[in-house]
Amino acid sequence: MPTLHWIGKDKVINHHQDVPFRLLDHQYGALADGTQTAEPTGSGNQIIHGDNLEALKALLPQYEGRVKCIYIDPPYNTGNEGWVYNDNVNDPKIKKWLSQVVGKEGEDLSRHDKWLCMMYPRLKLLHKLLAEDGMIFISIDDVEVANLRLVVDEIFGINNFLANIAWEKRFTRSNNAKLFYSLKDSILVYRKSQLVSYLRESRTEKADSLYTNPDNDSRGVWISSSYVNPATKEKRKNLVYPIKNPNTGQEINHPTHAWKYGYSQYEEHVKDNRLYWGTEGKNPLPRLKSFLTDAQGMVPVDIWYHKDTGTTDDGGKTLTEIFEGKGLFDTPKPVGLIEKILQLATDQDSIVLDSFAGSGTTAHAVLKLNQQDGGNRKFILTEMEDYAEHITAERVKRVMQGYAGQPGTGGSFDYLTLGEPVFTESGELNEQAGLPGLRQYLYYAETKQPLPTETADDNAAFLGQHDGAAYYFHYAPEEVTTLDHEFLSTICTKAGQYIIYADNCLLTPEFMTQHGLIFKKIPRDISRL
Repeated sequence: MPTLHWIGKDKVINHHQDVPFRLLDHQYGALADGTQTAEPTGSGNQIIHGDNLEALKALLPQYEGRVKCIYIDPPYNTGNEGWVYNDNVNDPKIKKWLSQVVGKEGEDLSRHDKWLCMMYPRLKLLHKLLAEDGMIFISIDDVEVANLRLVVDEIFGINNFLANIAWEKRFTRSNNAKLFYSLKDSILVYRKSQLVSYLRESRTEKADSLYTNPDNDSRGVWISSSYVNPATKEKRKNLVYPIKNPNTGQEINHPTHAWKYGYSQYEEHVKDNRLYWGTEGKNPLPRLKSFLTDAQGMVPVDIWYHKDTGTTDDGGKTLTEIFEGKGLFDTPKPVGLIEKILQLATDQDSIVLDSFAGSGTTAHAVLKLNQQDGGNRKFILTEMEDYAEHITAERVKRVMQGYAGQPGTGGSFDYLTLGEPVFTESGELNEQAGLPGLRQYLYYAETKQPLPTETADDNAAFLGQHDGAAYYFHYAPEEVTTLDHEFLSTICTKAGQYIIYADNCLLTPEFMTQHGLIFKKIPRDISRL
C-alpha cells in the first residue's frame, strides 16, 4: 500500500500515546428553556472547550469504540488568514505545539508538513473512538485531499475507504478567479471495519415517481430492469438457456449475451409473474419487475448536489438568522449537509462526534433530526478557539429554544473544559484530579471499557467487573490504604480474579495466588502521609 512521508512524521506517528490523559471539568448544563444548571444534565450531549487533541484523549475512558458517526471539517490549509476560524497552519497554537512535539526540525517544515503533523495524531484518536460499525466523514478541499487520502488509508486501512464524495458547495461561479473556480469540496468517507457492509439512504419523491403500473398489477407500482447480462455467452456459459415468452409461446435465446440470473432464479421469476414482455406481450426480450413495496431505500452516490444539501451560502444565512444579523463565519457548512450524513450513518440512538466544531452545525443537525424522527442521538463537540462558548455553545442554546420564527428543537447539553491531568509530570497519580475522575481512568486503563454507572457491590472501592475479573481502587486522599484481610472481608462480588489498587499489601504471595488476588500499588507520593 502506498504511504505518505513528510518531515516530522516520525515525531507524530505515535504522539497520540504521549498525549496526557486529562479530566473534563463540568462548567454548566444548558436546558431548552434557556436556564443553566450547575449540575450535569445527563443528556449525553457535550460541548468541550479546549485543544481537540487533549479533548479526544480525555474522551477515551468513556467513549472508546462507541462513536457511531464522526464528522470533521478541519482547516483546509489554504493559507487564508482572514477567517474567524484561522485556516493558516502558522497559527500560534499550531506553531507552539509543533515546537514542543517535533522540535527544531519543525522550523524547516512546509505548511503541508505542518498540516499533516497536526492531523495525524488527531486521526489516530478518532480511529480509537469510532465504533466497529461506525463511519467517519472528513470535509476537505483540493489543497490537501490527496495527502489526506493517503494518511487516512494508513490509519483506517485502504480496504475501509468507501467514497470520495464531491459536494456541490456553491452553484454560481465567480469571475474574480484567474484560473479555475471551485464549486465543490470533497468529503472522504471511511468505515472502521467491514461490519459496515450495506448502506442505503432514504427514498425521495422523485425516485418513487419513476414507479408505474402499466399492466395493472395487483401488487402496485413497479419499475423494470434489463434481464440481459453485460457478459457474453462465452464468459458466462452457466447463464445461457432458452426463455419462453408465455404470450407468444416463442423460445428466446439472446444472440450474444447471457442472462443475468441462473435458471432456478428464472423459474422463480416466472412463477412470481415478475417478467414483463411489454403492454402487448410481444417485446423481443423480457424485463424484470421490481415493486415499490419491496424497495429498501436507495444506494448512496458520490455526488451530492446543493439542492439536496444546501450550500455554504445557506450555512451562512442560517447562522446570520440565529445571531440576529451578525455574520460570524464566511463559509459554515449547511445543516442539510450534516443531516444527510446523519441519515446515512446513524440510527436513533447513535453518538455523533465533531472535533472541529466551528459554529456548531453538527449539534444543530443532530437536534433537528431528533426533532423530526423522535431520535435520541447524542452529540459531542470539541472546539479549541475562544469562541467555543459565545458562538458554538450559544448557537446550540438558541437552536434548542427557537430562533427567527423556527420552533425550538428542545434538548440540553453540558459545557465542559479540559481539567487536571491524571498523572503529574513525575508519573504519580494527580490527586488534585478528584476521586471520580481517577476511578474512571483506572477502570478504563484496565479494561478499555467505560466505568459502570451502577454496581452490585456495596464496597466503596469497587470499580466494576469485566471478563471475569473484579476491580477495586482502595484509595483515601489523606491516609495510606492497605490490602489486608480486613479489606477482603468487605468484598461481596464473586469473580475469578480480583485486581486491587492500594498503597500497601500485607497478604502473603501464597495467599494471593490461592485466592486469585493481584495487588497493584497506587502510584502516588505517600511520604507526605
